[in-house]
Amino acid sequence: MESGGVIELFLALGVIIAAAQLAGAAARRLGQPRVFGELLAGVILGPTILNMLHWGTFSDPEGLYHTIHELAELGVLFLMFSVGLEVHLHELLSVGKVALGAGFMGAVLPVAMAIPVMLPFGYDMNAAIFVGVVLAATSVSISAQTLLELGLLSTKEGIGLLAAAVVDDVLAILLLSIVIALLGSGGGGSAGDIAWILVRMLLYLTGALAVAWFVLPRVFAWLDRRAELTAGAAALAIVMALIFGWSAEALGGVATITGSFIAGLGLSRTAERTKIEISETVRHLSYAFFVPIFFVSVGLQTDLTAIEARLLPLALVLLLAAVLSKIVGCGIGAYIGGFDRGESFRIGVCMISRGEVGLIIASLGLRSGLLSDELFQPVFLVILLTTVLTPPFVRYVFRNVDTEPAYATRVEPQPE
Repeated sequence: MESGGVIELFLALGVIIAAAQLAGAAARRLGQPRVFGELLAGVILGPTILNMLHWGTFSDPEGLYHTIHELAELGVLFLMFSVGLEVHLHELLSVGKVALGAGFMGAVLPVAMAIPVMLPFGYDMNAAIFVGVVLAATSVSISAQTLLELGLLSTKEGIGLLAAAVVDDVLAILLLSIVIALLGSGGGGSAGDIAWILVRMLLYLTGALAVAWFVLPRVFAWLDRRAELTAGAAALAIVMALIFGWSAEALGGVATITGSFIAGLGLSRTAERTKIEISETVRHLSYAFFVPIFFVSVGLQTDLTAIEARLLPLALVLLLAAVLSKIVGCGIGAYIGGFDRGESFRIGVCMISRGEVGLIIASLGLRSGLLSDELFQPVFLVILLTTVLTPPFVRYVFRNVDTEPAYATRVEPQPE
């Protein structure tokens, strides 16, 4: 980016962060989570209303948005790293049955519901299946941020959500890989290809969890014993979040946010002083800069006025299927796993948002030819609406839930 572009980026980021902070504060005054206001700020700044990036001030809107999008990716990565710092592996394992049930049903039912919805509108089976895969995605970062603001991330449902989202993410990416291999340009995906995708994911998740759980705490315990190196703990934690995020997609074929979440999970075992230093540094860096950019960027690429009127009925039916498939699917899975009806329902509501994960899958479908330009419009609208509607939905269903942690806090044994 040339010097003039850099100066334009300064202005764009200033407007985005200021709008996010003002809208977030307004949302809180209205009894909604900050993320709700930040998402709406993006819609207002985007082509739907103000079309900020196409103001005469900016000479290269596409290049500018590309840079903003990359900063937004850092935002969601640091957000999920912070979430990982808030929980412990033993808590995730304690809701293992719930995670498997909710994650599995939450990925399978959207695909099953998308097919009978799409076929009557004249789309073929390939398009219907791919739209189902898009709806199988879940953006846990939206609900996790809302629960974090409400002080509910450490509750039984909060821990269940995080664990179920990991399962859902793996299954959604697996479904995507299988569908593209079998139906994408040229097809040609074999049973061996699909088996390798699954093995690759399992190997990565096992290896990453082992490194995060056993190696990272020992490295940071060693740093903690050396006063001259202690100040670098937070910087090293950020490096770990970035490396784990890169390795998740490059080595494991899963979303980058899964890797950063695992890194945070491992560092939750560090000494309390080190953990607080890491948490505060990452939180200040993320929530003052990167995270608001991420939430605003969702709306910044959205032009609600461009959606053709004839596609609105399909978008409405898809939205209904998107919401119900997660509430019913994840709810049934969580109930089978041992949650009561109220807890299961709240897990289902938390899984509604498709966010950045849905956008990534839809974009891959567009590039592979499984999603036409026309069909992308209603699918994009559904992704946006589920993302914007989730925060107030989550706040409403958790309005009477106790903020006390579901699991007694205990001090993890520190590695020697």
